[in-house]
Amino acid sequence: MNLIVRAVDVGSGNTKFVTGTADSEIRCASFPSLAYPSSNGQPLWPGGDGAKTMFIPVGSLFYEVGPEVRLAADTFRATQLHDDYIESPEYMALLRGALRSMRQSQIDLLVVGLPVALFAVKKAALERVMTGEHDVGGGKKVSVVRTLAVAQPQGALAFYAHAHGKLAEIAKERSLIIDPGARTFDWLVAQGMRLVQKQSHSVNRGVADVLKLLAAEITKDIGTPFRDLDAIDMALRTGKAPVIFQKPYDLKRLLPLAESVTEQAVSSMKEWIESPHSLQNIILVGGGAFLFRKAVKSAFPRHRILEIKEPVFANVRGFQLAGMTYARTVLAADRERSATAERAAGDAA
Repeated sequence: MNLIVRAVDVGSGNTKFVTGTADSEIRCASFPSLAYPSSNGQPLWPGGDGAKTMFIPVGSLFYEVGPEVRLAADTFRATQLHDDYIESPEYMALLRGALRSMRQSQIDLLVVGLPVALFAVKKAALERVMTGEHDVGGGKKVSVVRTLAVAQPQGALAFYAHAHGKLAEIAKERSLIIDPGARTFDWLVAQGMRLVQKQSHSVNRGVADVLKLLAAEITKDIGTPFRDLDAIDMALRTGKAPVIFQKPYDLKRLLPLAESVTEQAVSSMKEWIESPHSLQNIILVGGGAFLFRKAVKSAFPRHRILEIKEPVFANVRGFQLAGMTYARTVLAADRERSATAERAAGDAA
């Protein structure tokens, strides 16, 4: 019997998850990491149920999540940008929304991620709370038999090694994986696939800090509050000016401000890395890779900076690979031992 393995990466910006695997392909999907509370699990506005969202029960409330949650709910950005995020009802709603989207009634192994700075202190608690039965709304439940939590950039390293056929080489090399997210700027130094804890960490200096700084500057410029962070994010990604008061707004003059934030994050990281000359791989991943690329290249001018196609899914695809390996070895061996014990007990009877 094949074990069902799935992976979820609940980031501050997006919730990424694996929907299935076929041959060497790992299929992924995502939705914004926004969860809006409701007392009865019904759309706020008549006709609002046409949006692609789900109402997930957590405690005494329902939380609306999904691909079109921005259309279905109010304008408040219900994010939880703090270190206890994984213990919040919003986090649970997002993760259960991902479980529901996987369309599996039972998952034998669920792999989830944590920022590097929280990994040691939150790993056991997260694994415990995610194991068991989850009410995912709509009359559906998902049973998680076992959970494995890993450091988020560790997933990217596993996926990079797999995608480039370098599993044997990476096992002997020292690597730096840099993962700029919405809230945190994570990095991980690994010897082979093993975390070098004393050189790996996170700082709260992610894409959201850039967006909020630029929004504050735009507010000063136009003389009225500007809070459309999504418009700024899209402009930075595409190079197309956001439209404010029906006119394109030139962000180019504000780019040095954005670069100052990315440089601060990279500078903090460099303080932790003891021997940069010994790094054989520097891998840049995450949804904020495009924004931090220049600062990373400037910090490591003598290295080649490696990137991955669809960097936003690098971590969760690596989680899936790690989980599949774990299932083939540890879980399969556990099942075989249990079956052997049951046979022995039956023979004795």
